[in-house]
Amino acid sequence: MDYQFQEIEQKWQKHWAQNQTFKAEQNTSKPKFYVLDMFPYPSGAGLHVGHPLGYIASDIFARYKRLKGFNVLHPMGYDSFGLPAEQYAIQTGQHPAVTTEANINTYRTQLDQIGFSFDWNKEVRTSDPEYYRWTQWIFMQLFNSWYNLETDRAEDITTLIEKFNSAGSADVKAVCDEEVISFLPSDWAAMTDEQKQVELLKYRLTYLRESTVNWCAALGTVLANDEVKDGYSERGGHPVEQKKMMQWSMRISAYAERLLQGLNTIDWPEPVKEMQRNWIGKSIGASVRFAIENVPAGLPEYIEVFTTRVDTIFGVSYLVLAPEHELVAVLTTPKQKEAVANYIAQTKKKSELDRMADTKTVSGAFTGSYVINPVDGTRIQLWIADYVLAGYGTGAVMGVPSGDQRDWLFATHFNLPIIQILDGQKDIDQQADSTKEGVYINSGFVNGLNYKEATSALNAWLEENGVGKAKINYRMRDAIFGRQRYWGEPIPVYFKDGLPYLVKEEELPLVLPEIDKYLPTETGEPPLGRAENWSYKDQYEYELSTMPGWAGSSWYWYRYMDAQNSSDFASKEAIEYWKDVDLYIGGSEHATGHLLYSRFWNKFLKDLGHVKEDEPFKKLINQGMIQGRSNFVYRVVDEAGRGTNTLVSQGLRKDYKTSALHVDVNIVENEILNIDKFKLFRPEFADAEFVLENGKYICGVEVEKMSKSKFNVVNPDVLIASYGADTLRMYEMFLGPLEQSKPWNTNGIEGVFKFLRKFWRLFHNDQWVFNLEDSMPSKAELKALHKIIKKVQDDVERFSFNTSVSSFMIAVNELTDLKCKNRQVLEDLVIVLASYAPHICEELWSLLGNDAGSLSFAKYPTFRPEYMVEDEFSYPISVNGKTRLNLNLSLSLEVKEIEELVLANEDVQKYLDGKTPKKVIIVKGRIVNLVV
Repeated sequence: MDYQFQEIEQKWQKHWAQNQTFKAEQNTSKPKFYVLDMFPYPSGAGLHVGHPLGYIASDIFARYKRLKGFNVLHPMGYDSFGLPAEQYAIQTGQHPAVTTEANINTYRTQLDQIGFSFDWNKEVRTSDPEYYRWTQWIFMQLFNSWYNLETDRAEDITTLIEKFNSAGSADVKAVCDEEVISFLPSDWAAMTDEQKQVELLKYRLTYLRESTVNWCAALGTVLANDEVKDGYSERGGHPVEQKKMMQWSMRISAYAERLLQGLNTIDWPEPVKEMQRNWIGKSIGASVRFAIENVPAGLPEYIEVFTTRVDTIFGVSYLVLAPEHELVAVLTTPKQKEAVANYIAQTKKKSELDRMADTKTVSGAFTGSYVINPVDGTRIQLWIADYVLAGYGTGAVMGVPSGDQRDWLFATHFNLPIIQILDGQKDIDQQADSTKEGVYINSGFVNGLNYKEATSALNAWLEENGVGKAKINYRMRDAIFGRQRYWGEPIPVYFKDGLPYLVKEEELPLVLPEIDKYLPTETGEPPLGRAENWSYKDQYEYELSTMPGWAGSSWYWYRYMDAQNSSDFASKEAIEYWKDVDLYIGGSEHATGHLLYSRFWNKFLKDLGHVKEDEPFKKLINQGMIQGRSNFVYRVVDEAGRGTNTLVSQGLRKDYKTSALHVDVNIVENEILNIDKFKLFRPEFADAEFVLENGKYICGVEVEKMSKSKFNVVNPDVLIASYGADTLRMYEMFLGPLEQSKPWNTNGIEGVFKFLRKFWRLFHNDQWVFNLEDSMPSKAELKALHKIIKKVQDDVERFSFNTSVSSFMIAVNELTDLKCKNRQVLEDLVIVLASYAPHICEELWSLLGNDAGSLSFAKYPTFRPEYMVEDEFSYPISVNGKTRLNLNLSLSLEVKEIEELVLANEDVQKYLDGKTPKKVIIVKGRIVNLVV
């Protein structure tokens, strides 16, 4: 039969599922290879053709590695907690679990019909209590740990308590809050349990603290920085303001240096590594204390500032606090109160990213208070400005207008002094000069010194006088770990006398309770506050926030290793065998979110001895985006700009005044509009006049983001029904390099379908009967085969999947020209193509007499370079200048021998029609032309 792709694909998808073909076991006789895709959030819209791009690439690689003898783990699951399902629940009252389950079923159907070799036995869902019990367990380990700077790793909190018992706090070197107290062992022993818990909370790796957060009232939750764009939520476009709240945080800052250094050990795209380096933001400088003038009783006596240019301290002419700094309210004088309050209100409307990005706007407010420069006693004005963030460093910055352009603009705008500090500074009345050249002037005891000398002298002086010291700082702040939403992991904490305590491990999972509706309570508590009779031991309140969206994805690759384990997040044996992810494919948009948090949790779990590897993902590839290819019709508008009932074809629109309207790309083929379907799509144009070109309506084209609003979403289900999954898989790879973005164009898919049909034809005769020969392969056949063996091997190893597709087409054309029916050659070709087009290859493998379903574990053919030696040439044979056929002839033949063989060929004689050529033109190794 002809190529019956629907029947073939359904047959093999059913076979793989029933026989669990891709189930991965721990097999020490084979090397392991772990291929992972970033698991999807199951949205209601399902998959469009852009989504499977990375999945197809990873599947090709997974199938290829199996053929290369590796034991491959290639799992899939769902990041199934998320805002969309909860928003839908708020609108409709339907439980998010119901919506999520329906969406997962849609995704699973779509994924199955593309023919992925996923091990579905290891499926995970982050919203499954049997999964999130281990997310909660990891939270508990973090709560019960502290970071010991002496050992440079996390340790159980009991080791810190032992230090307090034996030596007090004096010798403890930890990453902790600034406000820890100093005490002796006797002081610690005298503390109540509550006092001890308060102090320990300052050291724990997950802890409660008042934080400045991105609060979105419309969504009723805190958003991460990467979820806020230009002061609005990325989802829904709702206003976001800065607000102080008690929040759970995770002390990721403890791992800043290790996260930074670890980037040097992994094979990731350089732009992603650079984004993480910038996010971590390591800087080397000094911490300086500026005494507060006339400080009110009970307040800190100084404001601490971190600077990378301590050499410029004599040039400080003002100090700036973040508007949300805790001292602003108490240090603002009555005269400045209104101006400061107005400025703070204005700042709350901006996200932190917006504040950092806006380098042109100069704004601020004077508090009315002053601080004292520690090196020379100068009285300095204290201001607030939105370019300073409370969470970065100390939330205070010293202004040096002569050396920093932002400070120069601020000082110029507010008429503050600009002090020259280096004789090498030029034109500072026009702009700042950040040079380090020359010697210092107007700089007290460092006058006459150069940059290196001055920096060293100042660091020493600050430390000797107890007003500062050299210091390394990181921009990265501790990660907020909580959302005021329902659809997320409950935090396994209850409160007793206002302090947080963990539930017992054997009480996990702490399951989400049922609630009447998914909104905050009338008193402003998170939705979990609506749960009835939901308390610990019927007396203590549970934490009402849920975990953030990144919690479940920060360890999920380990669960895949041993997904059914009920006694551990994964067995030691499974972790020892699979170790880490060898290949991870997903989007670069997760650079400073999921990819950073996953590295943090992985390092923490290694510190506690639960995992073996320091980094979770050895190699990362960011697939490019498949962009939409939008189509347009053009509506004629009248002189008043009103739309008429006339639509004009694209090539004729220059003769009319028109407006463009998006049209569903699924009713356009090769830019030609199906007018009948368009009338159903837009009923208001059922009686419209269509001005055509040569009897056709030609649509306009533009490349845009694929989205439902632009009617340019292409559903893979439709393409699979028309062309098959193998065609879709190969076409998505054919579009261009994996890492690059490219526009979708359905017009080209027909060519890939014809290729697969031609490939199928190689194995059949003219009546579509399977027909191969067991003869010895010719040199030309072996050359064509080994060329594609080598090409595909090289392409897959370097993830250049698009070039393989065109090479397959060339190989099939060559073998077709050779009339190849050789079983040995074509069987090897089936194995080579199997990773790309698994369904058709499984069918042919079975027809070749092999066990059904055994193709996945066949051996990839060995490349034989000797078959590539050019000892033959396929001469194009022309008659009167027109190429009629090709003949493979030895390159060792002389011209006379070539002529004799050509004229003796039966096919050549047919074209000569019994005539003797008047002239035979032979260019050796190039061409033969017969002139009749």
